[in-house]
Amino acid sequence: MSSHPLPMPHETPDPTVAELIAARPQLAMHAMDGLLLDGVPLNAIGDTLGTPVWVYSAATMRMRLTDLSSAMRNAGLEPHIHYAVKANDLLAVLRVFSGLGAGADVVSEGELLRARHVGFPADRIIFSGVGKSPGELRLALTEQIGQINVESAEELDMLSAIAVSTGHAARVALRINPDIDAGTHSKISTGRARDKFGIPYRDAAALYARAADLPGLQPVGLAAHIGSQVVSVAPYRAAFERLASLVRDLRSAGHAVTTVDCGGGLGIPYRNQPTISPAALAGVLGHAFQNLDVGLILEPGRWLVGPAGVLLTSVVLVKNTGHRFVVLDAAMNDLMRQALYDAWHGIVPVSAVDALGQLGPADVVGPVCETGDTFARGRMLPPLVPNARVAILDAGAYGAVMSSTYNARPLAAVAMVDGDRWDVVRARQSHAALWRDERIPGWLA
Repeated sequence: MSSHPLPMPHETPDPTVAELIAARPQLAMHAMDGLLLDGVPLNAIGDTLGTPVWVYSAATMRMRLTDLSSAMRNAGLEPHIHYAVKANDLLAVLRVFSGLGAGADVVSEGELLRARHVGFPADRIIFSGVGKSPGELRLALTEQIGQINVESAEELDMLSAIAVSTGHAARVALRINPDIDAGTHSKISTGRARDKFGIPYRDAAALYARAADLPGLQPVGLAAHIGSQVVSVAPYRAAFERLASLVRDLRSAGHAVTTVDCGGGLGIPYRNQPTISPAALAGVLGHAFQNLDVGLILEPGRWLVGPAGVLLTSVVLVKNTGHRFVVLDAAMNDLMRQALYDAWHGIVPVSAVDALGQLGPADVVGPVCETGDTFARGRMLPPLVPNARVAILDAGAYGAVMSSTYNARPLAAVAMVDGDRWDVVRARQSHAALWRDERIPGWLA
């Protein structure tokens, strides 16, 4: 008998397979072909590339950027949208957004170089991050990117010196820590006073004045980002009101403030739970900044790419000890979100026949030698046999980009679908590639 407790009457049950698919227009279950992403059977990709394999929908990314832009326009807003590269930095993904005219928000030299490689114009790139190195700042200046979001007085001094030495002026926004709890997981909250990010609100006005006096700097505005997977408008409202108030104070003191970077963090409904709509976010933005005549910037990442991706994986075996363990060939080294954040992801059988089976509780786990290598506990799933495939949903953000080769497991292949066509965008890593760049010292020969 299983030791998994059944949901109590007052608890919200997990969405069913049918409910998960119905809430995601990019997915469909075909009686013969099984689960489709756009018009492509996931089994066709699994048969060709093996598993585990990441599969992303370009059409879904385009649709979500269009929906976000439309919601802003309908509210009378025209923010510049900069895709947060950290969410998924694959070149094919970046090309989708650069091709649509979006900008890029980067947090490292590597992300900056990736963005430039796929065609993002330098003036549509913003460099954020709490620990930019001198080399990274020098690269940003020589590339003449659009904006650097400075996070401390120390970084401001360093940037001024580098700007003078390179002869390039730096367009600067001060990232403010508004001391607002975003109400999300503690590990992805970034706007509280105890978090490492941003300049304390109380210090912002004085530091902005100082930036205006430092050589090589052109202060243009403010920035804030309070966290990721935000599902309530209240934290946004509080943060934006603080930013708007600071804009007024700075202008009253004679300073020019032309842009406000409002960050990202818009949550997605992993569990079909209520979340903020783009229209609701637009309403909050409009209320806070409607009379300020500032250029607004948004930096969405997860909201654009999270629902666009799945991790396709196969059952290795089902272990029954009076407790059912469904062991997959994907693991925590592929998708770390469950191990890092106790995150919930929908898990859907790829076969239409499997999806109709009688449900029972199971722990869905990977083969890595860690108890934390667990995708779900007590998940109600139909019977699954070895080689049956399942899709882990909403895995387009903070999935492949956070993968590792722990337990000497090569990085999974990646495919992209676009309508009824698909192609490989990253080949499966070979085992030999795991040690290709290693050397054994001569004294160990």
